Amino acid sequence: MTARGWFLFSLMGVLWGIPYLMIKVAVDGDISPSMVVFTRCALGAALLLPFAIRQGNLVGVVRTHWRPMLAFACIEIIGPWWTLTDAERHLSSSTAGLLIAGVPIVGVLLARYFGNTERLGTRRTVGLALGLGGVAVLTAPHLTGGNARSLTEMLVTVVGYATAPLIMARYLKPVPTLQLIAPCLLLAALVYAPAAALTWPSEVPSPSVLASLAGLGVICTALAFVVFLELIREAGPTRAVVFTYVNPAVAVAAGVAFLDEKLTAGVAAAFTLILLGSFLATAGSRTPDEEPPSGAEPDEGPVPWSTRQTSRADGRVEVLTDFPEERPGSKGQGGG
Repeated sequence: MTARGWFLFSLMGVLWGIPYLMIKVAVDGDISPSMVVFTRCALGAALLLPFAIRQGNLVGVVRTHWRPMLAFACIEIIGPWWTLTDAERHLSSSTAGLLIAGVPIVGVLLARYFGNTERLGTRRTVGLALGLGGVAVLTAPHLTGGNARSLTEMLVTVVGYATAPLIMARYLKPVPTLQLIAPCLLLAALVYAPAAALTWPSEVPSPSVLASLAGLGVICTALAFVVFLELIREAGPTRAVVFTYVNPAVAVAAGVAFLDEKLTAGVAAAFTLILLGSFLATAGSRTPDEEPPSGAEPDEGPVPWSTRQTSRADGRVEVLTDFPEERPGSKGQGGG
């Protein structure tokens, strides 16, 4: 990946590594899952919608792309956010974060059904396997506290998180980031508003619960979604979701920092496997056995970004036609 891709990748590992802790604080404070999801979506929509409107033609964008946008909203937000939050009523935040690390594996399997042409190759396959091994080392000691319903809810969440980037990459790439996320968050907020009203807290929540809800809406929703979609455009859908291998490490680190959990040798070994697996799984260079067949056109990865090649205005990635390409066959900075 490019330097920009690695920055977005690292940022996403943190932004979507800490929500599990915040969700746990909220549900342990007697906030219903519907109320948590509503608050996240309402805050995110309130922050992003004015900017989406300012870009212009928001209604036209929604009218043109409403079908894949609806699918994205349901599969990425409306379904998985509720199942994840409800599961955390019975699972620890670290366990939830660990289980989400199965997203890249499911994403690789589902990508073939979406006609994705990203080449895995030996290096990326080994990286995925190492990352999964690290997650297994972390997960084993934590699974005893789960139950069938919660684990099923986590499975639904994993499948949703793996599918949504593929929908975005195939059908929604022309849609500016803000004009995709803001309407989806608004729709999700409207869906959960009735249930949130029925389960509204009878008393003002504690400061820690209010801070967690605010963090979920502002940091883990509004900011994180903008970064996430830019990462998909930069690195492609399969590589983009590999940051979920870093999430368990962040979840464990949060436990050590805020819950006084011990950093054991097994956890340290899992950290190493996860980080190494993430590096290999996102690598773009080929090994000799990954060279294309003789006579086939080379499938080059993203080239270094320059203003001569691409424009990122309004969240889009477009090749400019006013300048010559830096090198023959360059594909600019599109997905994977």
